[in-house]
Amino acid sequence: MSMASDWAPADEAGVVAAVAQARAARAPLAICGNNGRAGSLGPVQAAARLSLRHLSGVTLYRPQELVLSALAGTPLPAIEAALDANRQMLAAEPPDFSGLFGVATPPTLGGLVAGNLSGPRRIGVGGALRDQVLGVRAVTGRAEVIRSGGRVHKNVTGLDLCKLLAGSQGTLGILTEITLKLVPRPEASLTLAIAVPSLSAGVAALAAGLGSPFGTSGAALLPAGGHGLPGPVALLRLEDFSQFLPHRSAVLRAALAAYGAVTLLEQAASESLWKDIREARLLQAEPGEAVWRLSLRPSAAPAAAEALARAFDARLLLDWGGGLVWVAGPATEAAHQAVMQAARTAGGTFTLFRAPEALRLAVPVLPPEPAALAAIGARVKAALDPDGLLNPGRMGRG
Repeated sequence: MSMASDWAPADEAGVVAAVAQARAARAPLAICGNNGRAGSLGPVQAAARLSLRHLSGVTLYRPQELVLSALAGTPLPAIEAALDANRQMLAAEPPDFSGLFGVATPPTLGGLVAGNLSGPRRIGVGGALRDQVLGVRAVTGRAEVIRSGGRVHKNVTGLDLCKLLAGSQGTLGILTEITLKLVPRPEASLTLAIAVPSLSAGVAALAAGLGSPFGTSGAALLPAGGHGLPGPVALLRLEDFSQFLPHRSAVLRAALAAYGAVTLLEQAASESLWKDIREARLLQAEPGEAVWRLSLRPSAAPAAAEALARAFDARLLLDWGGGLVWVAGPATEAAHQAVMQAARTAGGTFTLFRAPEALRLAVPVLPPEPAALAAIGARVKAALDPDGLLNPGRMGRG
């Protein structure tokens, strides 16, 4: 049986047909949207690529109900443009990493959900992107269409496959349509920049801001500074109606003065800064370098960051109040070992988010799962993709 080397079906039926043909030929598939994160995690070992880029378009938008459905190949800018007309947004603030990966194409909705990629609002009302998914349609490795959830906020029927598929990196099913809940876009925003003496003091300042009653929607720490701010600098974003922000920022500024001198960034400067934080541009990762993400307790982040700076002069960016540590450095096994050690010492996890293929083939791209969790994952995989057709190698060897 002859097979295409690059499938790009026009609809869900075409996805089903492609998977059925691949299953009959026992030929694994690399699943992607615009293929913008091909250099992330493990290299996919597949005979052909199945792209969802032609499954594009908003299929349902109910602004009054704060609900949107779109096909998986819909580019993120197209969704944001549709929402802008009604001053609405995706709560998780999903990032566009096209600059980090050096590609010209924007991310697709399916790729973002499959990666469970969330921006700075992850720590606040936004939550993780998977928490905003109300329903999905997907094609399994059996070439069967499955549906989970619905198109309303109060949906409690059936098994919640939405959260299972979100973050599975296309290894359990091929998302074809996704329904998301939305939130209103804040009218105004500003940022408090606190010049702190150390990373520990910076994380403490972020914790104080996040614990305040002022609705902080972003909390990041730049060890080396950025956007004209000397480092280390702690950043807290406030968003609300414009008439409330002056009072809230003044009270919070006074409360944070003990941590260091506070500078106020108005809306234009604030939006530009947080866009670069969301897209990890402030790492200034060079082509050929590796980029890691560490998920840690915020209190453990300063020691981990300082250990990595000593190990290989890592460039760092801390987001989510210190719970997310971005690391850029040489694409070597020695640097990767240092990252794994820092994650273990801190009791956290790591992801090899971007690296040349040689390194991604040679090292674990994610920490090994505990035996009990791995056994559950194997049973789920056997139920949805028994032949191992979908993105083999993406989550690591084996």
